[in-house]
Amino acid sequence: MAEVTIYHNPRCSKSRAAMGAAEEVGADVEVVRYLDDPPDAATLRSILAKLEDAPAALVRREDWDALGITAADVATADGVVDVLVRYPRLMERPVLVTADRAIIGRPTERARRLLGA
Repeated sequence: MAEVTIYHNPRCSKSRAAMGAAEEVGADVEVVRYLDDPPDAATLRSILAKLEDAPAALVRREDWDALGITAADVATADGVVDVLVRYPRLMERPVLVTADRAIIGRPTERARRLLGA
């Protein structure tokens, strides 16, 4: 089993930087391209239970108006799960998950610290 799971979007520079840091230190990583293989509700709940940030931080703010999303929709972990199950592209990236921690790898230094780079 990998030490770290990275929820990755190859089109994102921060996500690519986290992948580069993992490669640099030879970290044992599992890469999940979350746009191709979106996390289900149980996986999102597991991530949120370990997340060092507020649950709402896991949701990108783009397109909220067009999608009818409000701050109240992501005010709770349950709300975040509901939004991300419907709109996986709104998940912040990269997200790095270990057995006991989850972080959003922004800024890149957060990912580097978690990976020991």
